[in-house]
Amino acid sequence: MLDPLDWLGFSAFVIAIVAVGVARVRRSQDFLVAGRRIGVLALVPTLVMTEFNTTTLLAFSGVGYRSGPMAVGLSAVFLVGLGWYTLAVARRWKRFDRTSVAELFTERYGRGVGRFASVLLIVAMVGFSATYVKSLTLIFAPWSGGLDPWVLSLGLTALAVGLTIRGGLVSVIRTDMLGFCVTIAVIPALLGVAIYRHGGFGDLATAFPPEQLTVNPVTQWNNPALPYWFVTSLVVITCFTYICSPWYGQKVFAAASERVAVLAVGIAAVLVFVLYASAQLAAAFLRVEVSGLTAPETALPVMVGLWLPPFVRGVVYATLLVAAVTTLTGVWSAMVAMVVADFAPVRLASVGRQRAATVAFAALSWLGANLLVDDILNRLILANIPIAALSFALLAGFYWPRANTAGAWASITVGVGWGLGCYLFFGEAGGYTWYWAVYGIPFVFASGVAGSLLAPRCRAEPTQMGGQI
Repeated sequence: MLDPLDWLGFSAFVIAIVAVGVARVRRSQDFLVAGRRIGVLALVPTLVMTEFNTTTLLAFSGVGYRSGPMAVGLSAVFLVGLGWYTLAVARRWKRFDRTSVAELFTERYGRGVGRFASVLLIVAMVGFSATYVKSLTLIFAPWSGGLDPWVLSLGLTALAVGLTIRGGLVSVIRTDMLGFCVTIAVIPALLGVAIYRHGGFGDLATAFPPEQLTVNPVTQWNNPALPYWFVTSLVVITCFTYICSPWYGQKVFAAASERVAVLAVGIAAVLVFVLYASAQLAAAFLRVEVSGLTAPETALPVMVGLWLPPFVRGVVYATLLVAAVTTLTGVWSAMVAMVVADFAPVRLASVGRQRAATVAFAALSWLGANLLVDDILNRLILANIPIAALSFALLAGFYWPRANTAGAWASITVGVGWGLGCYLFFGEAGGYTWYWAVYGIPFVFASGVAGSLLAPRCRAEPTQMGGQI
């Protein structure tokens, strides 16, 4: 049962978030890319909070509860994936500096490829945002007094829209900065409380067998608790999907300079890893106290309820709300930017119409959360298939002048077909991510290279477009 102090802490923090995030913008460029003037101190928090979302937090905490300390290997996926983003594309995206990442495909390979890339990215982002709404509903179910999930998720989605609809990306970044300050204190503190309660790490031996107390990819390659072939496949998938991430690309476009973009993404990679790893280790300690948790995805709410005092619990829940809201609104903003850039630049040029488009995407997210999402981690991974299919066209667009429209179409077709084929043939139980990542990504690049070499070039190269790429 919730203490009145919990509601007080929750309300106080939400009011602070609303006050900080209030902004009204009148220009489309401010609504979509915050005027392209964001510095490191603002960009790092918004990049971290964009990635630090309740979907991944619940899913990863559940893995920590089931697998123990070895689950930290899963958090390393973001360290590697965002590290690769920093090295490979952060500077290139800022140099490109448009409104939507899909504009690269249009300029490099033609409008047909560009619009199809936009469709793929929008489909993926609808899937992502549906999992975010679902995870937010799971977190706040204990607070709802048995409210129907459809109604609860509708209220939370409406709240997410309401917090940032006036200021667009400006409001998102302001909210992220306050949320980041609390998150960077709360999540590691939760691990600190767990260590203090158990006098160190010794108690973990009572809940986990020895092979789950260390992170050793060699001995744990086929460990049933967390197979490292699964972790390896996620590393590959993350490396070749984040480079085309529309929500990250939009934040990079908002950076004040190339140096700011590179530095901020690199710092964010480390901080995201620390936050998720802290939550996973805390969940491992929960296993010592609560051994029969039927839904491991609820490990985080259980920890908060057991270990934290009233009022603080409310602040933590408000922090989780902010993490979900800013991730959601960041994704919705990227979707609107994509529509504006690739489908309706005139009809959606006004901020008012962009706000209406945001509401429409929010409605799709709410419906998807209630109709399509059962296992949040698996649905989150599945939504990456359309993005991974664009990996060759993206990297070749930046680095290989010989790439052409035929190669782009070939690689995208192979990428979508192979990913869906692996999912349908092997399924989640059959480990489809391994076949999709380890075999599929090379096939995507091979088909792109073959298509480019066998067909004549018919588009201007990036270096001929005013040096923008």
